[in-house]
Amino acid sequence: MEDININKYLVQEGMRLKDRTTHENFGQESKALKKSLRQVSKELAQFQDSLYAHNKYGVLVCLQGMDTSGKDSLVREVFKELNARGVEVHSFKVPTELELGHDYLWRHYLALPERGKFSVFNRTHYENVLVTKVHPHYILNENIPGVDTVEDINDAFWEKRYRQINDFERHLSENGTLIFKFFLHLSKEEQRQRLLRRLRLRRKNWKFSPDDLKERKLWDAYQTYYQEALLKTSKPHAPWFVVPADDKKAARLIVATILLESLKKYKDVQPPELDEEIKANLESFIQELENEAP
Repeated sequence: MEDININKYLVQEGMRLKDRTTHENFGQESKALKKSLRQVSKELAQFQDSLYAHNKYGVLVCLQGMDTSGKDSLVREVFKELNARGVEVHSFKVPTELELGHDYLWRHYLALPERGKFSVFNRTHYENVLVTKVHPHYILNENIPGVDTVEDINDAFWEKRYRQINDFERHLSENGTLIFKFFLHLSKEEQRQRLLRRLRLRRKNWKFSPDDLKERKLWDAYQTYYQEALLKTSKPHAPWFVVPADDKKAARLIVATILLESLKKYKDVQPPELDEEIKANLESFIQELENEAP
């Protein structure tokens, strides 16, 4: 299969979501895409070992997308070859009473990766400039000083929130967190088909909520606010990538490849050198074990 050009998916100034394709399969059958993903995932696992031993960086992977865009299955398939103890997945839903007692970024700080580990945010801190922008009355639950009515949630409020998110990510980056943000770009027709599948297959019924249809009616608003958020917060230290999501297997391969190719650029991520004394006595340790009675 031809090499994947990761810059093709990078969000750059002037990007328009409507001009980005939602379908990509590289002319490959499903089986070939799955095989390629497995190879890339194995290489990610090898990097994970070095990342853990090096113990200076953590990796934060942020996934956003409309309902049914394939976030859950992507997490399962992309990271299946990695050591489970080194990958933590966090799914951020409606804030709890405890979380609302803090600022909106508090719960995300708690879920950040340790050095040497991956954290995956399945829905992220960007919900606070996406869902809340479509439904601004949600902001009132945060009890922010000076924000008493929906009329107080104006353009200046959103600009401040984008700045806060950019500051948050810059702080993380400057302290050793490698940040990757992926928007799974799904077509409206593909979402319709996936929702129908949830309704028609009994084993998928539990995934469906009538709210899915209510939010679908707000598709255009979400697309507008996604584009705005991507453009305002894609930075060299915390880039956004728009990943065609109509073909799930191709989307997984793209995400895995972007992660692997980007992480391989960190040449300092190497296992530490053995202590000189241990290195000098390796042969004697081997002999000791080989001569041990069964």
